[in-house]
Amino acid sequence: MTRRIIAGYTATEAGADAVALAARLALASDSSLHLVVVLPGEERSVITPPDAAYDRYLREQAEQWLTDAAASLPASVRVRTHVRFGESFAAGLIESAHDVGASHIVVGAANGGLRGRHRLGTVASELLHSSDVPVVLAPEGARRIDPESGITRITAAIGTRAGADLLLEESLALATATGAELRLVSLVAIDLPAGIAANESAALHADEVFVHARSALPKGAETEAVVGLGDSIEEAVSHLSWEPGEIAVVGSSRLARPRRLFLGSTAAKMLHELPVPMIVVPRTRKKKKEAQ
Repeated sequence: MTRRIIAGYTATEAGADAVALAARLALASDSSLHLVVVLPGEERSVITPPDAAYDRYLREQAEQWLTDAAASLPASVRVRTHVRFGESFAAGLIESAHDVGASHIVVGAANGGLRGRHRLGTVASELLHSSDVPVVLAPEGARRIDPESGITRITAAIGTRAGADLLLEESLALATATGAELRLVSLVAIDLPAGIAANESAALHADEVFVHARSALPKGAETEAVVGLGDSIEEAVSHLSWEPGEIAVVGSSRLARPRRLFLGSTAAKMLHELPVPMIVVPRTRKKKKEAQ
């Protein structure tokens, strides 16, 4: 079955970041890319009643944006474009992902973010609190990376709480599909006060985490394991090495409803310093119907 990736597109720099990252992920994992623009659905405010001529113009403009975006990609990318109507941009992307059986939804950071960093807009925030499909956040500047440059490493931020095994499974599957290395990072105990005792406690906990994680991986799976230390989550993330072609994978908060995302406090803090794309994985798996 062919893998499929959804990219939420707007004619902005953030939209270009999403498309470029989605194309790089699609090429690396031998997936097809579906570019989606979501327009307001029929249910709209009485202040802005339906106007057939305006709706037709808006659809034509959206189709042109998609055509231009697709034309900017390497010929090696298998790409399709879709104009969809929905209650919100995020809802339309989730529905599109269900329709095509997508493995991931990719969106860009909000306009105005620092280069190489994340700044969540309303669409990303809504997705991170409602999607049952893994969401990929493209940092500002992702459009400047060649889609054909590949994915070099998948870093899974792991713990021992419920959902950790699924996070490992998703990370290993992505590393296998893209030919990337797999790295395990423990961020659980890194916000302890500085000091020898704290460092020893963090190291012991990391060992426990890594033993648990490796027991859940297939025999022979090669992984690197590192622990980040710092006075805060942000500092620990900044102390880790990050490759230009890397993607970080985190699990949804335990507060999330079954098969839904909810961005936890650790992941939210990571975003402040993370210089690479982040994938947020739902706590539980939803069985997908094979797309036609």
